[in-house]
Amino acid sequence: MKAARLHAAGDLRLAEEPAPVPGPGDSLLRVTCVGICGSDLHWWHEAGIGDARLDRPLVLGHEAAGVVEEGENRGARVAIDPAIPCGTCRPCLAGYRNLCTRIRFAGHGSEDGALRDLMAWPSHLLHELPGNLSDAEGAVLEPLGVAIHALDLGHLRLGGTAVVAGCGPIGLLLIQLLRAAGASRVVAFEPLAHRRVVAGRFGADAVHDPGAVSADDLPDLTGGGADVAFEMAGTDQAVQLAMLATRPGGRVVLGGIPDSDRTTFRASTARRRGLTIAMVRRMNDVYPRAIELARSGRVDLAALVSHRFGLADAAEAVTAAAQRGGLKVVVEPPG
Repeated sequence: MKAARLHAAGDLRLAEEPAPVPGPGDSLLRVTCVGICGSDLHWWHEAGIGDARLDRPLVLGHEAAGVVEEGENRGARVAIDPAIPCGTCRPCLAGYRNLCTRIRFAGHGSEDGALRDLMAWPSHLLHELPGNLSDAEGAVLEPLGVAIHALDLGHLRLGGTAVVAGCGPIGLLLIQLLRAAGASRVVAFEPLAHRRVVAGRFGADAVHDPGAVSADDLPDLTGGGADVAFEMAGTDQAVQLAMLATRPGGRVVLGGIPDSDRTTFRASTARRRGLTIAMVRRMNDVYPRAIELARSGRVDLAALVSHRFGLADAAEAVTAAAQRGGLKVVVEPPG
């Protein structure tokens, strides 16, 4: 089989490798689609993410779908949950498997991801795809799961108001979820014009270029401040905007991953407004909800896929994603 491994920052190489051998409880999958995520771009640019550093050539890719070649449910098309929690640590036992202290995650650290023809993965982490969802939509279920988890952390009440700062794929999915969850008004902020257009198409009532907005404009633009603001850009400017766009006593959900592994904001802004700040760590057990939302058409995943590449062009796919000229870039190993 072929696999694309990251050897150093900007150095992604395709090579022939032995096929993986499934262990007890695993299935062998033929990978059909892999989404390129913002966290993959951190590995690509920095050879790491946060405090995790590249210590061996790593197969990237955690947004994935495939077909079961060997194991339970052979022949089924499945979405792949990329997180393998230990199941025994305190967070796992408390129901927070996304906070597992010994978690293994596809395309991160020592756990190879999905940019390859074949992968072995625990059978219980494979979710069968409905017939009306494509393999690409199956891969995008992972960022949808992150958006669902962020929405859960926002505690939005029916008829509440929301701000989304950053309209990459997860921000755009959040806009759709906020509409499905009964938000009365959604205001989005995004510097890239083509993403502002899609944000409006997906249901944002107003979409603004943050570079053309001052802090004094925010009360009027948000109706006196949103009940909850979701930051999905990974920049201090977006964090500060989200805080200024939230009403006193509101919530701010931080989901962006900063380049420097540091997030800073004016303490007085958060303190004087009495804001509650929540941090997004991947997702908890939300795949069944994500699949149902996509299957029923309440969330449009297909419209997010803007670029498709074969596995031989994986480096070009990551480069295209880094240029941010589209929305979701996917790699389809079968070509």
